[in-house]
Amino acid sequence: MSLFKSRAFSKQNVSKISAIALVLAFTAGLSACSPEVGSDAWCKQMKEKPSGDWTANEAADYAKHCVFK
Repeated sequence: MSLFKSRAFSKQNVSKISAIALVLAFTAGLSACSPEVGSDAWCKQMKEKPSGDWTANEAADYAKHCVFK
């Protein structure tokens, strides 16, 4: 009976690991879609984004890469 329980536990672990891997792959896929910081596409994207929604790092990067080229 303990062998059966360990197999069931193993299947649960595999399901959890598979779900975590799927979430990580999805997240990586989404982050790959954003343009590289400092690129022309990124500068354009930042111009369209309301400045109140910018983080401090985004504002600094925008000034460094888009304003003071």
